[in-house]
Amino acid sequence: MADLTRDDVLKLARLARLDITDEEADAYRTELTNILQYVEQLQQADVTGLQPTSQVTGLTNVMRDDNVLDYGTTPDDLLRIVPVKQDRQIKVKRMIG
Repeated sequence: MADLTRDDVLKLARLARLDITDEEADAYRTELTNILQYVEQLQQADVTGLQPTSQVTGLTNVMRDDNVLDYGTTPDDLLRIVPVKQDRQIKVKRMIG
C-alpha cells in the first residue's frame, strides 16, 4: 500500500512546485516509500490504555508575572517630540509600494 510510483513522486513534486530530476525522483521514491512503510508499521502498534503525551523531558515553561513599570511619561509627552503626527499617531512615509 505504501509503495509510491515514480509518477506519484513527480505529481507530489509538481504540487509542491519543486523541479526535480529523474535521478532525484527515483531517490525520493525510495525514501518516501520507506517513510510511509514506517508510518504504516507505527499505525499497527497497540496503544490501548496509554495516555497521550505531549512532551517527555519533564521541562516546564517558566513564566514570570508581568510588572507594569511607570517611567513617568505619557503618550502625549512622547508625541510632543515626534516630527510629524496626525490624530495622536506618528505619521511616517509609506512603507509598502
